Amino acid sequence: MANDAEDAVRSYLTSVKEDLMTGVSFMIPFVTIGGIFLALGYAVASFSNNVRNVFESTGTPGWFLAQIGVAGLTLMVPVLGAYIAYAIADRPGLAPGFILSYIIQQGNVLKAAGDVIGLQGGSAGAGYLGAIVAGFLAGIVARWFKQRNVPEFIAPMMPVLLIPVATTAVLTPIMLFVLGVPISIANAGLTDFLSNMQGGGQAIVLGAILGAMMASDMGGPINKVAYVFSVGLISEGVTAPMAAVMIAGMVPPIGLALSNFIAPQKYAAEMYENAKSGVLLGFSFITEGAIPYAAADPARIIPSVVAGSAVAGAASMALGVTMPAPHGGIFVVPLSNQPLAFVGCILLGSLVTAAIATAIKPNFDAKIAAQSSDD
Repeated sequence: MANDAEDAVRSYLTSVKEDLMTGVSFMIPFVTIGGIFLALGYAVASFSNNVRNVFESTGTPGWFLAQIGVAGLTLMVPVLGAYIAYAIADRPGLAPGFILSYIIQQGNVLKAAGDVIGLQGGSAGAGYLGAIVAGFLAGIVARWFKQRNVPEFIAPMMPVLLIPVATTAVLTPIMLFVLGVPISIANAGLTDFLSNMQGGGQAIVLGAILGAMMASDMGGPINKVAYVFSVGLISEGVTAPMAAVMIAGMVPPIGLALSNFIAPQKYAAEMYENAKSGVLLGFSFITEGAIPYAAADPARIIPSVVAGSAVAGAASMALGVTMPAPHGGIFVVPLSNQPLAFVGCILLGSLVTAAIATAIKPNFDAKIAAQSSDD
């Protein structure tokens, strides 16, 4: 019985992660467009010394680019909620997930809801945390309606009319008057906390934690938690964690490739070709390029990459490096506020990983011989 319960919990958690990652995968293009076009808007405006007033300079090239960027970053949050609901309930959950996620981003609506229930705050919107909650609730409720038995003549109207309307009607008061304002207050508090972490000890700790999470399972659930957390903050204007996460995610493949190049005798011969591709994967922000090394020797490789990525993430946060784009690796470095520091943090973390891995790994032939003697 205990094993059955454990399997059920594991299956449920896996399903939740998959639903969340569906939302994130559909959201990423909106974040990418928003971050890059907004950065381009500021860049274009800077040539006319008008960067501070880019949103007031109506009709200028920078203003048009900034409008596209703002649209992408505004839509990314309801898209996240919409596709979480879609992953759970399919088409009937899509519109309720989008609408509920959108409505709780409207500061004036949440402020009015807060006045009704006597709770101050919430005027900044519920952010991506609210979208995640709205998406899961919309998906669960829509799926419940979807599973009801209805007369045959009503069935065709269920997915396009009855389920979306009923789901939205049921959840709107809950999202506005029960969950929306508290989530908004929590989101604002988190955003303010992270916005103030511009250098100093707190930033270093946060960067180290995010960096270690990115390397600990190299694309697995822990990695994705750190990534989703940082991507969500882009819409709040907090882009330093995204830089730390991207840098830390690039370190493991590059660092292990360096170790392989420096000390090929410590790795299987076939790993040398993997090292060449690992450099390209690393610079493309594909942390999974380190998995072949970790699979072959997890006890030594995982501590090496966690240490290197933690150092890289901590250095990035300490230096105040930012990144408005959620993906792209080395190709989006020009969008950083400190491109040279961005690259420098990658190199620092990669060297730490390479040094530790090279120091603690035995020669491959000696390791094979030891394993043979044990057998």
